[in-house]
Amino acid sequence: MHNIALAFPSPIVIRAAVAAVWLYEGVWCKLLDRAPLQLRVVTAVPRLGPAFGPLFLKALGMIETLLAVWVLSGRAPGTCAIAQTVVLAGLNLNGLMWARHIIHEPAGMVVKNAAFLVLAWVCGAMAGGLP
Repeated sequence: MHNIALAFPSPIVIRAAVAAVWLYEGVWCKLLDRAPLQLRVVTAVPRLGPAFGPLFLKALGMIETLLAVWVLSGRAPGTCAIAQTVVLAGLNLNGLMWARHIIHEPAGMVVKNAAFLVLAWVCGAMAGGLP
């Protein structure tokens, strides 16, 4: 058996990985309308529907983009991790409640997002600021 020690990635690499997910989801999927399934999921929520769904999706894209900037800034990393958890948990819960039939693989979505939040919490546990 070999003992191979790996270097822990620098804080900026970890923050960049988390921020990249938020940028992809916010800018690419929502602001640039590259993921039409997400609009279907949002419009399945009764209080949003087709009337408010598109506007909500754009606002959510802005929030996700701002989360990416916050993660990259390294400021208040613990609070940032909590905010990411609240946003992602809220999205997952509402998606499962109102649009489970539209989501391709609901269990996979939850598992992937839980793993992503672990990385977000690693960022939250690191000291703020750039390395």
